[in-house]
Amino acid sequence: MVKVNYIRAIVLMLFANLTVATHSQVVLRNNLLYDATLTPNLGADVRIDSTWSLGFTAGYNAWDIDKSKDRKWKHILIMPELRHWNDTVFGDRSWFWGINAMWSHYNVSNPGAPIDWFYPSIKGERRQGDLVAAGASIGRSWRLNRLFRFEAEAGVDVGYAWADRYECGHCGEPLGEKKGLFLVPKLALNIVLHPKKKEEVQVILPEEPTAPIAPQLAFGILPPATVSDILASKNPVLEEYANYRPYDRTRVLRKEKGMLWVHFPLDKTTLLYDFRDNAPVLDNIVDITRQIMADSMSNVRLIQVIGLASVEGPVSHNEDLGNGRAVALRDYIKQHVPEATDALFELNSGGEAWAELRDQLNDYINDNSESTERISELLKARDIIDNEPDLGRREQQLRNLNGGRPYKFIREELLPDQRNSGYLRIYFDRVPDAKADAINQAVALMQKEQWQPAQDILNGVKDDPRSWNALGVTLFMNNQPQQALDYFRKAAANGNADARLNADRLSGYLNARSAYQTELENYNQLINQLQSRKK
Repeated sequence: MVKVNYIRAIVLMLFANLTVATHSQVVLRNNLLYDATLTPNLGADVRIDSTWSLGFTAGYNAWDIDKSKDRKWKHILIMPELRHWNDTVFGDRSWFWGINAMWSHYNVSNPGAPIDWFYPSIKGERRQGDLVAAGASIGRSWRLNRLFRFEAEAGVDVGYAWADRYECGHCGEPLGEKKGLFLVPKLALNIVLHPKKKEEVQVILPEEPTAPIAPQLAFGILPPATVSDILASKNPVLEEYANYRPYDRTRVLRKEKGMLWVHFPLDKTTLLYDFRDNAPVLDNIVDITRQIMADSMSNVRLIQVIGLASVEGPVSHNEDLGNGRAVALRDYIKQHVPEATDALFELNSGGEAWAELRDQLNDYINDNSESTERISELLKARDIIDNEPDLGRREQQLRNLNGGRPYKFIREELLPDQRNSGYLRIYFDRVPDAKADAINQAVALMQKEQWQPAQDILNGVKDDPRSWNALGVTLFMNNQPQQALDYFRKAAANGNADARLNADRLSGYLNARSAYQTELENYNQLINQLQSRKK
């Protein structure tokens, strides 16, 4: 229903909204009433000044409510909103009023209550189109606890909608177009993530001022891992090329960690996206390959593709099937990742999957070890696989064993997945990163409190933003606090969370030290005056 471009638009708008607020107060909110329509949603509000805030809300519903009844409420919605607060922005017990705009792309069919109450005309048909609207609202905010506020908001929107009409939820030919103005209420019960700072407790200093304690600065976060490292931690199909293993037919692929497999129709080499569970596997393969090829710090070294067939039928035909399936999987990846050339692929025809079958037989025998006639027959079948080297005679002996009873069990219970398998593994390399190595070397010295050698190394790579936070720490520890603060602020503006924390801590420390020095001077003057009076 909703194109990928729409989803990207929401992500970019949210990112732009939060970027504008780098130096402002930002809160996140979720509308519970919108959640009740099975629509995930997220809003962000940015403090503009003491009484005004700018917000942005996005919602996305991408599933059928009830396929059997042709019910769905699929849509994407984005809504900017400007609020005025009568007390202070994001007040704990404050009224606000707002104005908003709204755009939505929708695909709706017999959605059910409460949506039917407002739009009864769509009960018997499906509509797909867009709408734009604008409106006003009023609301109230309450503080729930230190982390969360609660908001109640009500208003009304006026807008214009245009859509194609269809007879049913999955019909393809439109009945015509529906256009018109509409009026819709706006209701929201928002849970707002708005951490409240703990009230500072006033500390009564002793008569003699106490020097502030130097802050603990964070520097343990090393330069970020490469895209391939992050992906490999979540997708075992990725393997460093140093661990490459050439394929041989003794490997039991179904038990290898992370090996991905797709399925083919019986006795076919045509790879179908919507056959069995191929869709998510193929999407994952394409997505991983694209991400690694786009990463400047890693690259795809080899894509190992293995095609298999079952042990049924002529050996030469099954060899051709295995090879054709490997070629089909390679061609699918090349079609969807044009950068993937033939040189990246290692194609293997596994032919008849005897190693897989023997392993399945062995598992079944071990899991059902009680003495039965079937287990006895399967033990004989396993002996045939182990002792008959000729594949054609091996299959024929299995067919003839005990009147064909064990072979019938094997064919019905063990062979279905072998009849249609293609396996794949992706090998990658890391691109050397000399600057990252230097930063890591300096961090290792910092962990040993060798601040000057670490600073010397970091000075050589200070053109790399990844070095700024660590360089700031070494500058502070080498009695250059103002230069340290400058680097912390640069790193924080570049998105380093540790640097943001360090900048806050160091700024507070420097202010406290300045106040301490003033208090100490006043204290010493007072002591001198008292001593002069004694004389």
